[in-house]
Amino acid sequence: MLSLVPMRAEPSNKAELVTQVLFGECYEIISRQDKWLRIQLATDGYQGWIDANQHTTVSAAYYQEWIQARHPRSMDLVQIISNADERIPVGIGCYLPFFDGMNVRVGDKTYLYNGRASNPESEATIAQLVKVAHNFMKAPYLWGGKSVFGIDCSGFAQQVYGICGVQLPRDAYQQVTSGEEVHFVNQTQPGDLAFFDNEEGRIIHVGILLEDQKIIHASSEVRIDSLDHNGIYNAERKRYSHKLRIIKRIFQA
Repeated sequence: MLSLVPMRAEPSNKAELVTQVLFGECYEIISRQDKWLRIQLATDGYQGWIDANQHTTVSAAYYQEWIQARHPRSMDLVQIISNADERIPVGIGCYLPFFDGMNVRVGDKTYLYNGRASNPESEATIAQLVKVAHNFMKAPYLWGGKSVFGIDCSGFAQQVYGICGVQLPRDAYQQVTSGEEVHFVNQTQPGDLAFFDNEEGRIIHVGILLEDQKIIHASSEVRIDSLDHNGIYNAERKRYSHKLRIIKRIFQA
């Protein structure tokens, strides 16, 4: 088991990183090619290739049990899970399958986890979502990344909402189909998702709104900037960095 496994667009270490498989996350194997496995994540249906050497096998019964349950997520930036044979670092947002307050069960192995964990049975508040988002501040931008050590804009939105119990699709152009539209910037509330497009009208960026028309998003790093009806204004560079397309509300106040 690893804390993160890179998923690539093609069966090659040189191929584009499209996302990452988090510790404790389940997937199905669709096909094989040499030492590569094409997989589909159980959480968001995303498909890509992983190195077979980084694959952990679980039984069909465990997989079915996993997909029917809601699993806590790690709330600590970095924590250790361990048993008599292994010590594995896990980052914020990693899955803690069948966590009972002390133990995590992955396949036929049990690990001790004594860090903070989310409660998937309780409904998160907007204030909690905003607090989770701030935990990723200064995380460097990484295309396809989903961890505090490297994350992209849609991975950031997916992780923050996922920790708070809401499963979003992986990419920004998919996430924009979620929620209800907010028509005016001055009617937004913290936790709303703002989406941005390019000159061709394609959704290319997403961020999470805060109070006072601020936005937290992954652009070079997870940072906070100002938002108005034009888009994101980067005060350091004294220019707009992203053009606003639409705002969607996932959490209702």
